[in-house]
Amino acid sequence: MTLDQSVALSLLENLSRIGLTARLLESDPELIELSTALLDRARAERIRAAEAGIGVLAWNDPVMPSHLRAISDLPPVLWYRGSLDCLKQPAVAIVGSRAASSVALETARRLAADIALRGITVVSGLARGVDSAAHRGALETGRTIAVLGSGVDHVYPPEHAGLASRIAENGLVVSEYPPGTLPLPYHFPMRNRLISGLSRAVVVIEASDKSGSLITASCAAEQGRDVMAVPGNVLSGRNRGGHALIRDGAKIVECGDDIVAELGFGVPAQIDAEPGASGNGSTSSEDPVLGRMHAACPYDLDELAGACGLDTARLLTHLADLELRGLIRRVEGGRFMRR
Repeated sequence: MTLDQSVALSLLENLSRIGLTARLLESDPELIELSTALLDRARAERIRAAEAGIGVLAWNDPVMPSHLRAISDLPPVLWYRGSLDCLKQPAVAIVGSRAASSVALETARRLAADIALRGITVVSGLARGVDSAAHRGALETGRTIAVLGSGVDHVYPPEHAGLASRIAENGLVVSEYPPGTLPLPYHFPMRNRLISGLSRAVVVIEASDKSGSLITASCAAEQGRDVMAVPGNVLSGRNRGGHALIRDGAKIVECGDDIVAELGFGVPAQIDAEPGASGNGSTSSEDPVLGRMHAACPYDLDELAGACGLDTARLLTHLADLELRGLIRRVEGGRFMRR
């Protein structure tokens, strides 16, 4: 599928996201037919966006993060402002209440600044409250990605336009919706799957039992991501959703060290391997993944998962670590090769 075909699909307002990844991978004839009818418009939209400083990343571009390509409802493209380089770093989402308390805002800022300093990209939704505090904290020490429920040229809430511009200078502002798309209410639950999909884990701060942040946490669990929560005051009712996540098994987060330790960032991934394999991140054939990859031969996720006996979430984590260490690279079609 070409870039303009992918762009054309993103212009379809009623395109079903259910099972979309599989349909894209299989070059579904219906998708090809729908995209072909809109090719001229897609090309014009892409050129107009480029003139406005907006780029577009297709679902099958090697730059698209492998862990995002692994979700079942991958968007055909991501429209973006900023640098795609931050997609190469491991990422953690921080989300929470829009009407956040001062304690929650400071917690989000400090957590984001702490993990961004360690080279972790902070992902959030540019909303009021916890989201914007997380973005600002990350900008103090590193990079952040803002995922919008509108076109990247229609920042919502409008008072965050300046913040979005700052993010785009060194990070990334992205959306699956084409430029010109207004921030409609039903777009925001949809974009939450991308916040979690871009991340290795989702950290929830101050979520009530009806918080939209719980949608992101639910998406994370379905995608095989880690879910974490910051505990809070039991009297205010602001933290009931977060505490429910903890009762259901979410890891408790009190500081950046908790996130780093839980995910193993900064150290080689530890993977259970068959007898005789060390699982210590070695560059030799002892590594449970590298040992099954032959030079100059591309592998897709299903092949590697079957060969290594690992579930997709754990395999993606290890592949990302190997990629960051320069031992493998992504190639066309979302496959991987040894360097």
